[in-house]
Amino acid sequence: MGENLGQHFLKDKEALEAIVAAGDVSSHDTVLEVGPGEGVLTSPLLEAGAKVIAVEKDPALVSELQEKFSSQIADGQLEVHESDIRDLSIKDLIGDTEYKVIANIPYYLTGKLIQTTLSDQHQPTQVVLLIQKEVAERIIAANGKESILSLSVKAYGTPEITRIVPPESFEPAPRVESAVIKITAISRDFFSDLDEEDFFSLIKRGYGHKRKTLANNLDTDPRFNKKQAEKVLTEMSLSKRIRAEKLSTTDWKQLLGQLSTSNS
Repeated sequence: MGENLGQHFLKDKEALEAIVAAGDVSSHDTVLEVGPGEGVLTSPLLEAGAKVIAVEKDPALVSELQEKFSSQIADGQLEVHESDIRDLSIKDLIGDTEYKVIANIPYYLTGKLIQTTLSDQHQPTQVVLLIQKEVAERIIAANGKESILSLSVKAYGTPEITRIVPPESFEPAPRVESAVIKITAISRDFFSDLDEEDFFSLIKRGYGHKRKTLANNLDTDPRFNKKQAEKVLTEMSLSKRIRAEKLSTTDWKQLLGQLSTSNS
């Protein structure tokens, strides 16, 4: 049943309809579906008129999908690729077409898939995923604490949780609740005046040691030192003892700009 891939199959019709509705799916859309499993989400996506490009790693499930949707494959409305999404180029799959990512993905793929699609040169217009509730809450920083994952999402788009899905909606039932997360307004506008690599490098350095202050973590960066960081934080009206989780994407952008200026 695909459980060895860490996948739980959704059987709740209302939850499936909520995912399709969150994606505003219509006949004008091309949808990249990762981990379609037995095709329970593929069906309503096709019924909504979308062209679906499905990527499934399990060869037994690929055969099942090919049999179940043989007419849609013949009509060109559905493509099924037997592969791990991490081994594929989105450009090779999609070409230059506008597309949305809509999927009930294996939990282990969550962070990697979100970061890969959002940072890809050919970004999707929208991402709708059914993921572990705890991870969805980390992405929107529900507890007021940002993470590398939440900042990686918010630098490219706007995330929101649209629905909570209980364990009994799946077969087999996972031990945790799930959530539908929707990411819209996806673009690279945030990086119009700064380098993506420098931005994420600074963030990773800032989160280096959880128990340390941001300034102490940045002291390990060859470009800056603790005193510089504390000075810039004070100029930004932030505590020099602030921790990385308290800074927004805008704060990080300002911090990078001012640290770079003070170091030049």
